[in-house]
Amino acid sequence: MKYFLSLLFVFSFTGPVLAQNEKPKLVVGIVVDQMRYDYLTRFYDKYGDGGFKRMMNEGFNCKNNHFNYVPTYTGPGHASIYTGTTPKYHGIISNNWYDKETKKTVYCAGDDSVIAVGTDSELERMSPHRMKTTTFADENRLFTQSKGKTIGISIKDRGAILPAGHSANAAYWFRGKTEGYFVSSSYYMESLPKWVNKFNKSKVASSYLKPWNTLYDISTYTESGEDLNAFEGGFKGKETATFPYDLKTLSKLNGNFDILKATPYGNSIVADFAIEALKAEQLGKDNITDVLTVSFSSTDYVGHNFGVNSKEIEDTYIRLDKDLKRFFEALDAQVGVGEYTVFLTADHGAVDVPSYLKTLKIPAGYLNKTERKQQFNAFLMKTYGTIDVVENTSNNQIFLNKEKLKELDLDLNDVQNTIVNEQITYPHISKAYTATTMSSVNFTDGIEALLQKGFNQKRSGDIILVHDPAYISYGKTGSTHGSGLNYDTHVPLLFFGKGIHKGKTLKKTEVTDIAPTISALLGISFPNFAIGKPLEFVLE
Repeated sequence: MKYFLSLLFVFSFTGPVLAQNEKPKLVVGIVVDQMRYDYLTRFYDKYGDGGFKRMMNEGFNCKNNHFNYVPTYTGPGHASIYTGTTPKYHGIISNNWYDKETKKTVYCAGDDSVIAVGTDSELERMSPHRMKTTTFADENRLFTQSKGKTIGISIKDRGAILPAGHSANAAYWFRGKTEGYFVSSSYYMESLPKWVNKFNKSKVASSYLKPWNTLYDISTYTESGEDLNAFEGGFKGKETATFPYDLKTLSKLNGNFDILKATPYGNSIVADFAIEALKAEQLGKDNITDVLTVSFSSTDYVGHNFGVNSKEIEDTYIRLDKDLKRFFEALDAQVGVGEYTVFLTADHGAVDVPSYLKTLKIPAGYLNKTERKQQFNAFLMKTYGTIDVVENTSNNQIFLNKEKLKELDLDLNDVQNTIVNEQITYPHISKAYTATTMSSVNFTDGIEALLQKGFNQKRSGDIILVHDPAYISYGKTGSTHGSGLNYDTHVPLLFFGKGIHKGKTLKKTEVTDIAPTISALLGISFPNFAIGKPLEFVLE
């Protein structure tokens, strides 16, 4: 009630309506892929005043912001932030998942009914059709009778497509390989706009195939580990994962332009393109609110390759801070200071490299899936006389073959429970639950509640597994994510700009609160299955 009384309303025969000049002309949603919350505090002294610090000093900092479901992956993360709900409802249960109807693995943004635009590649046939709910950008399009534009931009297709929603004017993502272009699909358009073609032909991507060295003297990077260590992956063609990296030379063995994705220059290209989109699309130039979603994905590639404690990750965030500064300055110039609203968060965090944690005697390690599969198959043969009762194992889930169960006259619930009782005895599995439990028991806290919010009855498996903290299925170098533990769930949430209160809080907030908060700011309907709540203390 306090929030609504504090807003300026004008009245007409239709009742109270938020005055147009009280709304931001542009809402910018920024997702930094794989950004742990402590990157704000760890690298704070290395940041300038115009990027992360500007948001913290001029806006509102939610310091205890978390994902409220498992799994914490890129596709579900981007969908949840913008829909205000979780995989249980929006249906993006992973980046890829086993489809129980087609008996095939599907990709969260893949769509064979569309064609790529801007490239001949069959790999860029993308749309948001697998996302079942609306985003706040969709609701803004509905509210403004499609007069408010929505554009999504990212290195990753899913990072551009899912946030922009179903009704977006455009989504653009980076096609690496030998092309180095931003592309789209026929879901949005028949051909790329002139300004996108001009950007692609300008060879901006080529300009970033240059040496990557630390921005500042490497000896000052005291917030990260030694440059030479045993915990980092690196690039093909270079013996050690140490600075500097000659990207032009290394690109030949590392996917040509794809190498840029795993460097801070991938973020720079996204910033370049987003600034060009601001100008060319005239975003925020009238009183009808537009939405621009920008996902900086290179942080994720760098984290996977080098780990969260690397010099490379520190340099990537120092450089991202500078890219944010020039992006905000472009917003000031194009839209106007105080005329736009920005939020910044992440789609998930990441675990410290387990092999590094082990050197510090912190419990951590790697899962031996080969041994586990052999043991499980032996159990299935002994118990059921066949391994065919299991149809697929992926994303820490086991999918049962319903036809085989009927053929063998087996009860589904009995098989689910029997497998749970078997799996829980395996090394480094801490919990196991059946789909029946997820569908019938109401969990309110703990990992069980997170699993339940990530469980989609039509798309998820029959058995859900949880591993011990910091035990991952991954290589011995680099970091990954996906769990419901704090290193994966605790991510930044910063707001600043029009309608945003200046302050900070340690109250727990959840990523599903973001979309309702922006919807409340705009005076529009919440996304149609939003479960989050507006953060009243964030809004003026």
